[in-house]
Amino acid sequence: MSRKQRKALIRIICTSALLCAAFFVPKGIISYVLFGAAYLVIGYDILISALRGIFAGQAFDENFLMATATVGAIALGEYAEAVAVMLFYQIGELFQSIALGKSRRSIGELMDLRPDSANITDEKGELRAVPPEQIKVGDVVTVRPGEKIPLDGVVITGSSSLDTSALTGESVPRSVYAGMTVQSGCVNLNGVITVRVTAPYGESTASKILELVENAAARKSRSEKFITKFARYYTPAVCAAALLLAVLPPVAGIVLGDGGRWSLWIYRALSFLVISCPCALVISIPLTFFAAIGGAGRKGILIKGSDYLEKLAGVKCVVFDKTGTLTEGVFEVAEVKPVKITESELLRYAALAESGSTHPIALSLKKAYCKETASAATEITEQAGRGVIATVDGKRIAVGNGKLMYELGVKTCAKGTGTEVFIAADGEYLGSIVISDRVKKSAAGLARELKHNGVYRVAMLTGDRKDEAERTGRELSLDEVKYELLPGDKVSALENIMEKARGYTAFVGDGINDAPVIRRADVGIAMGALGSDAAIEAADAVIMDDDPRKTVTAVKLAKKTMRIVYQNIVFAIGIKALCLVLGAFGITNIWAAIFADVGVMVLAVLNALRAMR
Repeated sequence: MSRKQRKALIRIICTSALLCAAFFVPKGIISYVLFGAAYLVIGYDILISALRGIFAGQAFDENFLMATATVGAIALGEYAEAVAVMLFYQIGELFQSIALGKSRRSIGELMDLRPDSANITDEKGELRAVPPEQIKVGDVVTVRPGEKIPLDGVVITGSSSLDTSALTGESVPRSVYAGMTVQSGCVNLNGVITVRVTAPYGESTASKILELVENAAARKSRSEKFITKFARYYTPAVCAAALLLAVLPPVAGIVLGDGGRWSLWIYRALSFLVISCPCALVISIPLTFFAAIGGAGRKGILIKGSDYLEKLAGVKCVVFDKTGTLTEGVFEVAEVKPVKITESELLRYAALAESGSTHPIALSLKKAYCKETASAATEITEQAGRGVIATVDGKRIAVGNGKLMYELGVKTCAKGTGTEVFIAADGEYLGSIVISDRVKKSAAGLARELKHNGVYRVAMLTGDRKDEAERTGRELSLDEVKYELLPGDKVSALENIMEKARGYTAFVGDGINDAPVIRRADVGIAMGALGSDAAIEAADAVIMDDDPRKTVTAVKLAKKTMRIVYQNIVFAIGIKALCLVLGAFGITNIWAAIFADVGVMVLAVLNALRAMR
C-alpha cells in the first residue's frame, strides 16, 4: 500500500469506529458530536474539492454530488446516512486506487528495463560505474552476471545467457557470444561480457520501449472519449433533475392542496444525487484499457494506446509479410544450376556482385561462397526490388530475379522450388541459384486460429515468385497471396485488400522494409522489430519477438478488453438508470443509493482488472 492508501484506510477505520459509537450512545449532543466527527474525518477532502470546483467554475463532478447529497442529508437530520454515503464512497475510492496501483505495477515491470548504471574501464584499468546517459557510441562497457545490458551494442568478448523476458515475454534464456548484437534491458545471467555500444542511451531499445509505454496512456479510445463527453453533460443534467425532483412535486402538492412534503422529496432528490455519481463509468473504462495494455506488455506485446487496442478488436483481415514474419528469414543455398560454367564459378560471380548488399539473400550467397568478397566487385548498382548489377573481372554481372533478367533481355530457365536467383554476364545467361527459406513452426495453424477469433480473411504479401509464394500460401492455408511485389508495390497491394475488407485491416511485418505498409494499415504491427527505429515509430503495436502467433494473442486480448468495456458500460448505466427511477418514486432509500454508487463501481473495477490476464 502507498502512503496515501494507508492514510485513507486509517480514516475509514476511524470513521467506522466513530459511526458505531454514535449508534450505541443515547441520542443527544454526544451522538451528534460523534456523527459530526465521523463525517469530517471521512469527508473533509471531498468537501474541500467540491468548494474548489465551485470557485473554479467546474462544480459538476462527483465531489459536488457527494458533498451536496450529504450536506442535504445532514440538513434533514439523516446523520447516519450522510456519514455512510461518505464512508462507502471513500471505500470505493480506496478499492479503485488499489486496483489502479495493481495495473500500474504491471506497467512498472516494463519500466524496470531502465539500467541503473554502465561499467566502463577507467585510465587505471579499473571498472567504474557511470550513468548510461554518459556513454557514447563506440565505448566499451562490461556487463557482469546479474546486471542489465545498459545500452544496445555488439558483444566483443565473452559469452553468456541473457534473460530477455522483460523485452519479449519469453522465459527461455538467449545465448550470446562475440559478434552477436544485444539489446539494452536484457539481464546477463552468467558469464562476463564486454559490449561495444552502437546507439546512445536515448536511442537504445530500453529507452524506446519506455517512451512507447509512457505515451500509451495519452492515446484515448473512442469509448474513453465517449465516457468523458458523457460525464461532462450527464452530471449537470442529473443535478438539474434532482433539483426539479426536490421542488416540482412539493409545489404541485401545494397547488393541489395535498401538502408540500418537502422533506420527503428532498430526501428522494438526495438519493437521486448519490445514485447518479458516474464513478463506475469514469473509473472502470480507462482502467480496463490501462490494465489490458499492461497485460499485453507482460506478454511481450506493446500497444501504443487504447485507440489502437479498440481498432485491433475490430480487425477482420490480417495481412502478413512473408520473409522474416511467416518464414524464418534465414536463407540457405539449396541448389546451384550453372549453364556453361562450373558451380563454384557461378556462386563466385553471385557472391562478389552481392558483396555490398545486406539483404538476407545476399548474405546467404556470401555465406555459401565462404571467401572474402570485399573490393572484388566495382560499380555496384542496386536495382530496387529486382537485384544488383556490378562489374566483376571486367564483366557486367547481373544478379537478381526474373524481372531484372527480363529488363536486360536475358532468357532464363526458372524451374526451382524455392526463391530462384538468376545470374547473367554481359547479357548472357550463366545459370541460377535456388535459395530456400523455412516456414516458422509457430506459423502453422495461424490462419485457423485467427479465424476462430473473428478474423475472416488472412493474406500475405511477398516479393517472391508466384510458385514459391503460392506454395507457402497453401502450406499455411492463407486466403490470398500477392507475389512478385516491389517494396513500393506493397502499399497499393495492401490498399487493394483493405478496399474489400469488412472491417479494420492489420498488417504484420518484421520492420526491415515494411515501415510504409505498417503505417498505411488500419493497425500496423511490427514483429521482432526491436532493432528497427522506423518500424517502432510507424507501428501501432510491437511484438517484441519473432513469434507470429502473438498476433492471435493480441487480437484475443483486444476483443476481451472491448467485451469488458461494453459489459461495464451496460452494467453501470443499466443499474443506475433502474435505481434512479426507483429512487425518484421512493421505492429505494439512500442505503440502496449507496450500493448503486459504490457497489456498482467496485464490481466494474473488479471486472476491469480481468483485462490484465
